[in-house]
Amino acid sequence: MAETQDSTTVKKPDRKRRLSWREPWAGNPWPAIIEGTVGSFLMFAGSIGMGWIAPASPMLRHPLVIFLRTDGQGIAASTLALSLGAMILIRSWIRLGQRLGGWGTGSLKAVVWAISLWALPLFFAVPIFSRDIYAYTGQGRLVAEGLDPYTQGISSLSNWFQLGADKAWAENRTPYGPYFLWLARAVVGITGAQPDYSVLLFRVVALIGVVLCVVYVPKLAAQHGINPGRALWLAVANPLFIISFVASAHNDVLMIGLAVAAFYFASVGKHKTALLLITASIGVKIITVIFLPFLALMWAGKGAGWLRKVMFWAISGLGSLAILVVSGIPYHLGMGWLFALTDPTPGYTGYAPSGFLGQQLEMIFNALGLPGGDIATGFRTLLKVGSMVIAALLILRGKHEHLVRRAGLAMASIVLLSPIIQPWYILWFVPLLAATGIRNDWQVKSLYIVVTFFVVFGAQDQLSVYSFVQLGVPVSSIAFFVALGMTVYLAFLDVHTRKALFGGRRNDGNWGVI
Repeated sequence: MAETQDSTTVKKPDRKRRLSWREPWAGNPWPAIIEGTVGSFLMFAGSIGMGWIAPASPMLRHPLVIFLRTDGQGIAASTLALSLGAMILIRSWIRLGQRLGGWGTGSLKAVVWAISLWALPLFFAVPIFSRDIYAYTGQGRLVAEGLDPYTQGISSLSNWFQLGADKAWAENRTPYGPYFLWLARAVVGITGAQPDYSVLLFRVVALIGVVLCVVYVPKLAAQHGINPGRALWLAVANPLFIISFVASAHNDVLMIGLAVAAFYFASVGKHKTALLLITASIGVKIITVIFLPFLALMWAGKGAGWLRKVMFWAISGLGSLAILVVSGIPYHLGMGWLFALTDPTPGYTGYAPSGFLGQQLEMIFNALGLPGGDIATGFRTLLKVGSMVIAALLILRGKHEHLVRRAGLAMASIVLLSPIIQPWYILWFVPLLAATGIRNDWQVKSLYIVVTFFVVFGAQDQLSVYSFVQLGVPVSSIAFFVALGMTVYLAFLDVHTRKALFGGRRNDGNWGVI
């Protein structure tokens, strides 16, 4: 099922001829892989001084940890290592793509090696760029103690603040489905809610999602005539994916891994398996319900009339709902997860298009003596409604062979027009777009920019620094200028990586067509 909209003819490599990594025209991927591993180890080292450690963790009593978190030199060194390591990882990712520009069959193996080696140090790192993983422990404790996580926040627990979760979320109800809460309860049952062991076990859970993506992104890409190695490089080897889903261990990776697997099984005609997988994904986090209508259309088949489409939408929707209703019986969870549809997080992020443009409208109309705040809120609401309209149009219109890409674009519209965009939300749709083709023009350059932006943002925004520590220069400023300097170097000075952003388009990577 070839899916390419690019008029440029791409010469197909001979599948019978296996590339050797030593062929000079193909390039040797190992310098980039080793460089990225060094960057990952630097991030591991920096995390000890700058990462999020739970107050109950015995790590805080270790002399090295005390030095790195209370001494000015230790804090500066940790900040430098974390920021520099993240930027080295970005360079390595870009260089790996350049070195594998021929995208022969050996490239997939190289990308898998890169993902494995880059992820390994971060698996053992102190949580960085986010401390949501500690909230997972609290939610597991709620279930284990017979409390309802859909009506009570983790502040209901005794000594909840020792778990390490962000106090901003202490009163919030969990937005996660029953399957993730089952997993969270199992983790707490094994670790006794000890924060450090819980972090490692939640990372094991996250690795299930990573492995699903590593296995099924290439398979789904091959179904669409897209080079599997290049798709995996774009979707999983990128630093934002590895940092967000290994170091931070966001449960979104399990959600998206199950969804990608669902689309693969649907593409090979195993629709009942696909329905079970997407239901499991929804049962982790409900946002992937947007994929259900597309999978139903794949089940209905090419050329299906409207009656058949409606029938399969009904079968898929009611079947998934029935499974989730039954899944709410254990631990008396019920259907409380549905509140996630009607209980959105308030506010906005300034870098989201909705948030940024809303801010500008608010300032302009306030200056004119008009209610700028109300107008900005109305504007953001209009964009949210617009995203739903776009998603609906993508469900109702388009070629059958483009269903997976339409699903990715529908999720992209929901994410990009939302007033709140967390960095890892971008990864909800990138795997599907990578598996159906990201051209080697403005499309891949946009991905470079977005990934770099969010890594730089996390490197200077999510730093754990004691309030009593007095420094001459804020650590966020150190991290920002290191990241900014490296970004300028990569974009304008590095003879290799600057070509990725400003170089001309090459035939070997338009869509990564097989």
